[in-house]
Amino acid sequence: MIILSGGGPNFGLPEISPYVTKTEVQLKMAGLAYRKVRGMPMDSPKGQVPFIDDDGERIADSTFIRAHIERKYGVDLDAGLDSHARAQAWAIERMVENHFGFAVGYTRFLIPENFAKGPAHFVDYAPEGQREHLREALLTRVKANFLANGILRHTAEEIEWLGMRSLGALSDLLGDKPYLMGDHPTAVDAVSFGMLAGLLTPFFNSDLRRRALRIENLCAYVARMMEAFYPEFAWAEAA
Repeated sequence: MIILSGGGPNFGLPEISPYVTKTEVQLKMAGLAYRKVRGMPMDSPKGQVPFIDDDGERIADSTFIRAHIERKYGVDLDAGLDSHARAQAWAIERMVENHFGFAVGYTRFLIPENFAKGPAHFVDYAPEGQREHLREALLTRVKANFLANGILRHTAEEIEWLGMRSLGALSDLLGDKPYLMGDHPTAVDAVSFGMLAGLLTPFFNSDLRRRALRIENLCAYVARMMEAFYPEFAWAEAA
């Protein structure tokens, strides 16, 4: 059986990491049995979650996990899409992960009150005397990563503007369809859902979240995906 290592439920979400959410939803889309465990980045082949163990074969990074399960199990998470639609789905995925994801991450890690009640607790496993140092080290790593990406070179207002550009693009791409590529969910819905839910959760407050809550088709889309893939989870994005 596939063992998926992730973060687990918290922050008003069934899974705290949008990238783990992506992999978990894709495993569900593929109809593959899996067991989920709490994973630590230090245990991953690439120093990050998600990663899986599939009969002793360990694969890290959600994109490569997808490639592995499609190849090994003969599934196509983009079934029904032609080459143009597949290209469009890949472009949307890159926007969501490599652009919009940093705007969402900013709201979680770099708004002090959100960090304090959320990611700061990632180090609660350590002895109490070490936690403050570990929190500072975590925040330093995140800031360095965000600076290298470029998002942290902008003001908070500019980051919000960039996030809204992506939200507007996703809203226009979704339109009145139930899913991004049409009438049934495909691979790109897994990551888009994970990232949007991570922004919309009422656990974290931000101006970007408040503006996103006014985009009706995206809010309905997240609720639809939550019902389809986490029906046992009580989702309350508008709280």
